[in-house]
Amino acid sequence: MARSGAEPRTRAAARAPRDVVEAPRASPRAVEPRLVVLRADPLNCEAPLAALSAGATPTSQFYVRNHFPVPALDASTWQLAVSGLVRRPLRLGLGELRGMRASRLLATVECAGNGRALLSPPVQGEPWGLGAVSTAEWEGVPLVEVLERAGLDPAARELLFRGADRGAIPGARGPVRFERSLTPEAARTSDALLAYAMNGEPLPPLHGYPLRLVVPGWYGVASVKWLTEIVALDRPFAGPFQTERYHYEWSRAGGVVREPVTLQRVRAIITEPAHAAQRARGPLVVRGLAWSGAAPITRVEVSICGGTWLRARLSAERHRHAWRAWELRARIDRPGRIWLRARATDRAGRTQPERPEWNRLGYGGNAIHALFVDVS
Repeated sequence: MARSGAEPRTRAAARAPRDVVEAPRASPRAVEPRLVVLRADPLNCEAPLAALSAGATPTSQFYVRNHFPVPALDASTWQLAVSGLVRRPLRLGLGELRGMRASRLLATVECAGNGRALLSPPVQGEPWGLGAVSTAEWEGVPLVEVLERAGLDPAARELLFRGADRGAIPGARGPVRFERSLTPEAARTSDALLAYAMNGEPLPPLHGYPLRLVVPGWYGVASVKWLTEIVALDRPFAGPFQTERYHYEWSRAGGVVREPVTLQRVRAIITEPAHAAQRARGPLVVRGLAWSGAAPITRVEVSICGGTWLRARLSAERHRHAWRAWELRARIDRPGRIWLRARATDRAGRTQPERPEWNRLGYGGNAIHALFVDVS
């Protein structure tokens, strides 16, 4: 583990990440040293699995996913515009939002590309390991409150959420904004939150200051950061991050099958022991976390050296939209390399596959987590 005050580790380059935040400023040393930097510009980092534990992840250790440089927004002049097919167009400042009914939500946010580095053959995109996931307590206004105040027209088919971040992408003639959409039904039933606080503090710039959308249970792409606009549309939205990216693409029966990335797939990860750790013979405690966007986790199982699947003990603490801690206590009496595997099952009956389901853009890879420890 890096020393306190050391530069963050980086996979993408030897240099430390340059400043990507205009105001308030964020220097490379503002990035938690334990975060693994995949890219410096735009900044993308994942958390080592050992830094993840039950409950909320400290904000400094929360993984970072950016498509463009972090925009500089002044909360004193910033406004959220709600327009399109609504009866009462709105322009809401941060003070007005804070004066509305507030809600708190513990929710796990996972990048759709989490685990992409494990795919074979490799695919393009950020080479995430398994640390592109974190949990926070989010506070803000339920999205339905703002939609009710605006008076959504029954003709609205989709809601467009537009962030302030922008930049160039291949094939575009000029800079594009980060934009995603939800159906009105998904907006109403997902417990979506317009969040202005994270773990009891105002949102930091890296995580969407001053306001972001949080769609619990969905992959993180739906949780648009630096939110500035909500537009009710009479047709499906066809922006590049909606139709060209964040789709599963499989080659089947001589053709290409496409399916949008939505709910997080069921997954368990082992956070202790670490991969390739050294252990003495005797008691061995295996700990980890499990989550699913489709339904609550009902079972986590661990296999040791390919043996019988052993049921792990789930923590008593449950949050519908957050991961659940689990633990298995075993005993290893012989030296050698010991392989550990963990899989989760949710109430909907979904469980993890043996191998990640390869797709062209590398999304949703939720294969059984496997690692080894050396016992002496």
